[in-house]
Amino acid sequence: MQNRPTLLLWTDSPGSYIDAIREAGLADRVAIDTLARAQLPSEAQRASTTVLLAAGAPPGLLPAMPNLAWAQSLTAGVEGWLALPDLPPGLTLTCARGTHRESMPENILGALFHIAKPYAAIVEDQKQRLWRQRIAIPLNGRTLGILGLGAIGQEVARLATALGMRVIGTRRRPAPLPGLGGVLAPEATDTVLAQSDYVLLLLPATRATENFINAERLRRMKPEAWLLNFGRGQVIDDVDLIAAVKDRTIAGAVLDVFRQEPLPPEHPFWTTDGIIVLPHIGGPHPDRDRIVARLFVENLSRFLDGKPLKEVVDGVVGY
Repeated sequence: MQNRPTLLLWTDSPGSYIDAIREAGLADRVAIDTLARAQLPSEAQRASTTVLLAAGAPPGLLPAMPNLAWAQSLTAGVEGWLALPDLPPGLTLTCARGTHRESMPENILGALFHIAKPYAAIVEDQKQRLWRQRIAIPLNGRTLGILGLGAIGQEVARLATALGMRVIGTRRRPAPLPGLGGVLAPEATDTVLAQSDYVLLLLPATRATENFINAERLRRMKPEAWLLNFGRGQVIDDVDLIAAVKDRTIAGAVLDVFRQEPLPPEHPFWTTDGIIVLPHIGGPHPDRDRIVARLFVENLSRFLDGKPLKEVVDGVVGY
């Protein structure tokens, strides 16, 4: 087949994507090239690539790819792509939004159970052969507030509702969702904060969400409420959160994402009582590439047939 578009799979694990392309019957419609993440595309690869699958790109690369029409990010977050000073304005950028749906909701529920149930403390008691009666706090009847009711937030809401929790939240385009106690616009964030026993952050990193959770908003929360961040580290003002936990403005926080990862050993999050540091376990999945490959192949089929792609990034809103 002549004039086949060339795909550059710029990843250390191209096998899942190649297999998915073959299984979808698209292998004869494209030319596939692969490249390890530690390498940079050659001059020939830059000239020939039509579709790029990658975690990101350094400045100067994308403008040097004259035939590049579409880039598929391996991640849901695209702040690195959008921060490029030379991101081609005509390039279609799609993200892996929604591909954490199989892993992140369970890990978020795990964090809720960790807060409410005393198993971790009981394990420590066992090391001392200490029989200490502890009381587990029910999640049933508590209110979970979700800031960012996208695909992940809606799945968390479904699972939390099954546990008997009341779920409310915000999304950019508010509309009623099944089983939720309320879906509000971002302007009503304070209402969600005031009513929630647990506040889950699933917000993207944009100019509008930088330091979104600051001292003022933390004061809107209940003193016994917990904050959970599985979205982006930039959403929280670190200094304000540490102060709020130390002053008991809120009960504590579970953090899975940070401004700098790995979190530097000198960061006070490590040593602040009431702050639980997770090493970004929310999204990873043992079959992560297989899951992303499903989305990529669906988009590839659409691209080859001239149809609109899924999960196209809006550069104005930042995701």
